Amino acid sequence: MAGANGYLLKEESSENLRQSIIETLSGGAAMSAGVALRVLNLLRNPLPVKNAETKDYGLTKREIELLTHLKNGLSYEQIATNLFINYETVRKHIENIYRKLQVNNKLNAVDLVTKNRLI
Repeated sequence: MAGANGYLLKEESSENLRQSIIETLSGGAAMSAGVALRVLNLLRNPLPVKNAETKDYGLTKREIELLTHLKNGLSYEQIATNLFINYETVRKHIENIYRKLQVNNKLNAVDLVTKNRLI
């Protein structure tokens, strides 16, 4: 989940290590048999997500709607047009979102609400 392209145990033979590197460089996902079994078990029985890890930050439905538009790459002008509101209203909503999330840019705001599964 941290971005690995494969995972081999140190007990692998040098020939298997070599072949696994080639496979991974070609787009594969080399794994030792024991690791593959653990991965399959995690897919079959995912670890429970703790509710304590997510926060709603007191965002309104409208603020979440704006964040969704930001995540989709829309400009403030496009958001205003899509939601039939004034550009300055969008700007004020974004200002409130930044304050609630304690961030200072769109990227951090979208990243934080995505990690907390709000959008």
